Amino acid sequence: MNLKEFARTLGLSQTTVSRALGGYPEVSAATRKRVQAEAVRLGYAPNRGAQRLATGRAMAIGHVVPLGPNPDIVNPIFADFLAGAGETCAAAKYEMVIAVTRHGEEADAYREMAMKGSVDGVIVHSPQIEDGRIALLRDIGLPFLVHGRSSGVDAPYSWFDVNNRRAFFRATRFLTDLGHERIALINGPEEMDFAHRRRLGYEEALLEVGLTVDETIMTSDEMTEPYGYRAACAALQTAVRPTAFLVSSIISAMGVRRAIVDAGLAPGRDVSIVTHDDDLSYLSNRGDVPLFTATRSSIRAAGRRCGELLIRMIAAGEGAPPVTELWESELTLGVSTGPAPQ
Repeated sequence: MNLKEFARTLGLSQTTVSRALGGYPEVSAATRKRVQAEAVRLGYAPNRGAQRLATGRAMAIGHVVPLGPNPDIVNPIFADFLAGAGETCAAAKYEMVIAVTRHGEEADAYREMAMKGSVDGVIVHSPQIEDGRIALLRDIGLPFLVHGRSSGVDAPYSWFDVNNRRAFFRATRFLTDLGHERIALINGPEEMDFAHRRRLGYEEALLEVGLTVDETIMTSDEMTEPYGYRAACAALQTAVRPTAFLVSSIISAMGVRRAIVDAGLAPGRDVSIVTHDDDLSYLSNRGDVPLFTATRSSIRAAGRRCGELLIRMIAAGEGAPPVTELWESELTLGVSTGPAPQ
């Protein structure tokens, strides 16, 4: 059975049937439910090409991933985001198109997607403080949603973000309330907007309680386990070692914990650790008593939500106002924190 025959059995147009199966909001809930039920009963599966002709859309969401020294495509955090976005796309009958490019050629990939019409919109990853991709995509006219924000861009654009500044402010104040005065920051790359905001929250919390911001125990790099280990080892060897670490990723926090143990110290008793981005599918910090105290933010849930927002923007069409959404993280207690040692 093709789309024309299926639509005839329902007494509806092919466009209405195609939109109903695609979950578009311009079709009433009652019609959408009826069409979907009949599709199940009759065993009808929509033809992707017919859907594209009926809707005028590619039925695809794009992701541009540049290769480089530390490409997103091998990052487990990015993989979790894609898994979440993929769930949303599958439910809405959208495909995901991943364009892997050489470093510095992202603009060409976006232009090619727009020229070919191979995607209806794109999700922009890892925004920097000054990110030229936003102006580029606006000029191209390709719908886009930024996962994160770019502090240096004043013009309105659509984004979804976690309140990184607030998360690190709260985490730092949690540690100062426990009596910690020397708190090391093991941050992500600070040209990235999320890491910049995290540093601001950390510094703001220290200054609020009258503590000095000490650059010698603040580091910034790709969030790997070896980086966490090296940075923590260096901090622990300073004249006055930190009594606590604030870490940007559970992956780096694993390295911090290893360094503390190798130094003959007990995590949570001698040195405390608070981490962020702890809710990874393959490396979950859950259980009755989590290993780490953390500002919890599910990257997979973020992927799902970014997919939902972008598909809604595509359905709304041109002229719709920018979509923005900010999530707060949840501070969860684990065994990695305790009062500052006397």
